[in-house]
Amino acid sequence: MIKRTQYLLKLQQLKDQRLIKVITGIRRCGKSTLLRLFREELEQQGIKKRQIQSYNFEEEQNYDLTDWRKLHQEIEKKLIAGNMNYIFLDEIQLVADFQKMIGSLFVKENIDLYITGSNAFLLSGELATLLTGRYISIHLLPFSFSEYCESFSDEQNKDRLFEKYLSESSFPEAVNLARAAPNLTNNYLKDLYNTIVNKDIAYRYDIRNKQSFARVVKYLFGQIGSPISARNIMNALNSNKEETAAHTTIIRYLDHLSNSYLIYPVSRYDIKGKKLLTTNDKYYCVDLGLRNILLGSSQKSDIGHRLENIVFLELLRRNEGEIWVGKNEDKEVDFVMQKPGGERVYYQVAYQVNDKAATLERELAPLGKIKDNYPKILLTMDLVPEEFEGIKKENVVNWLLKNT
Repeated sequence: MIKRTQYLLKLQQLKDQRLIKVITGIRRCGKSTLLRLFREELEQQGIKKRQIQSYNFEEEQNYDLTDWRKLHQEIEKKLIAGNMNYIFLDEIQLVADFQKMIGSLFVKENIDLYITGSNAFLLSGELATLLTGRYISIHLLPFSFSEYCESFSDEQNKDRLFEKYLSESSFPEAVNLARAAPNLTNNYLKDLYNTIVNKDIAYRYDIRNKQSFARVVKYLFGQIGSPISARNIMNALNSNKEETAAHTTIIRYLDHLSNSYLIYPVSRYDIKGKKLLTTNDKYYCVDLGLRNILLGSSQKSDIGHRLENIVFLELLRRNEGEIWVGKNEDKEVDFVMQKPGGERVYYQVAYQVNDKAATLERELAPLGKIKDNYPKILLTMDLVPEEFEGIKKENVVNWLLKNT
């Protein structure tokens, strides 16, 4: 069992704080397991079992509680007066009008409330208005490379493991299957993809043209790390005379995919002009294994983009600030990490640069044109760390395992 230490630490820091803890993330990334691990930690700290109530609304035993009033009554009758009560509500979006119940529970002084859901609807619309200033979100992703290494503890060669991580899924159950029954991993990922796209997204948002929607997903997965506009996608789709999609439809599709955490858009930032740009975002996918299922191969030819995808997800996990794609005149910086205090860190990602001097020069150029004193880091698979006029070159495997 991988402990998800990074997320458990956040939950421990938030324990008993007067905030609703909202854990979000794509289906099967480990939200239910995280809640279970945290409940076990609470019991180890001396919290009595009767102070803890847990409901997973995907379980049949809780189907009758998907009416918010019934659920509210069930929770209230089990509350222990004079003690803090820890309430865990897993996949809460399956409860009709759940936001009314959450608001009612929150006003009670002796309730510490934790909720999970598989899509950004949890923090949109009415709920966001209801909870303004009263919640904090923790976004859960599939396994980091550090967690992936824990799963394969019998393999000591981290570089060999990283080659697998570049090509395989990091969803917890897919990793378990890769160890126990690797021949079933692809079947699991196909089923997971179909559930996410056809049930969690197409059904929820009433998407009529499922074939067109599936082509948009495939296009985005094939273009990770490349600037994309809705018009690019529309033109690619409309090149097939039998299929057409309006510009506004494509924009809706992109919103639905982002809200469901299947893809992550990253805005471009003009470093010199100090402003966000409104066109040609980049998109990254939540899991490279899902991408391989859709594209039909491990796409060895685009290893640079896959490496970039992994670095983006790790920056997202570390949650140190806003992540942008940097534009500096005619050069592009892969990632700009804008920290809350104003400090920045610039990242450039390349598979290898030691093989050719021209490659090294090309990757250093975008960072070299930036004239501030913030850290500038070139991440590669090269083993030897170096420094070039203030730009630090680091091995990406070591960077991924740093501070974990």
